[in-house]
Amino acid sequence: MTNIISLVDYQEFWRERNQNTQQPDPSDPSDTINICPQQFGTGYERWIELRDISLLIIDAEFHHDLMIEKNYSDSFIGGLEFGFHLLGTWNNVHAGKNFFQSGSLYQNNTSELLRSQRLLKVDIHPESPKLLQSFITSGLDLKSPEILKNLIEPDQNPHFQIDYTTPEMRFILEQIISCPFTGLIKKIYLESKCLEIIALKLEQLTAKESSFTKPTTLKRDDIDRIHYAKEILTENLENPPSLIELARQVGLNDYKLKLGFRQIFGTTAFSYLCQQRMEKARQLLLEGKMNVKEVALAVGYANQSRFATAFRKQFGTNPKSYDLLLRA
Repeated sequence: MTNIISLVDYQEFWRERNQNTQQPDPSDPSDTINICPQQFGTGYERWIELRDISLLIIDAEFHHDLMIEKNYSDSFIGGLEFGFHLLGTWNNVHAGKNFFQSGSLYQNNTSELLRSQRLLKVDIHPESPKLLQSFITSGLDLKSPEILKNLIEPDQNPHFQIDYTTPEMRFILEQIISCPFTGLIKKIYLESKCLEIIALKLEQLTAKESSFTKPTTLKRDDIDRIHYAKEILTENLENPPSLIELARQVGLNDYKLKLGFRQIFGTTAFSYLCQQRMEKARQLLLEGKMNVKEVALAVGYANQSRFATAFRKQFGTNPKSYDLLLRA
């Protein structure tokens, strides 16, 4: 059953529960923990204020699905946000994915779905464009003007992009969550980690933009054949053809298929196949009708260990832990 609540009421429950916020670091009054209201679940939100950065760590397990309704006046207005999901799903962002948001995206009333599961995520909010502007000098080679514009003038060009969290990003996220320091050292350490993961995310955005802006010399017929190749992969996740076999089926040579697939979809055919396999595996685990071994076989993995490695790389958690969490 999904409970429906307005954003205003949702936030009010949090305020009532946390009239006296907890401070995990007595030497830092800007580091506070808010406990999840009992009617929603267990866990916490931890806010840490750094120089021109607000860092939010959420680790909470929700008892019921929540549909949070929000009006335009309630919505996030302006600014930048880098979000990284390690466990659980918030709205349409799943574990193992991250998002970049620039400016306000809400034009009318909207809603967000918060599922009944454990949610572990890290959000980084640069409080001012000056933070990133300070790195720009007259001699800096700006590889991505469009991304730069989103960073300097976030209110002028609303933008929202979801991508996969890389192992390098996850390593930094784990360092942020398990930061062993307090006081000034903690602030310096966390600020450096936030900037490090922002750099990795910007590199990911730059690579994505370059793949979309790269000029293509493909003919219309070639493009249709490459889309057909994508359909073949999607329909044959359990037993996909090799690249050479796939090229033969759609009437292209393997070089043109490989080059064209990356130009059109921004990824290789192999990476696309892996992503789709893991998405299907996640859906099968959510349905709860198969165990991990059965799910692995259903998406074409005879070796359960290799399946677990691929699943962990995409979603940031082991399929067995994911399965147990959903069944709890």
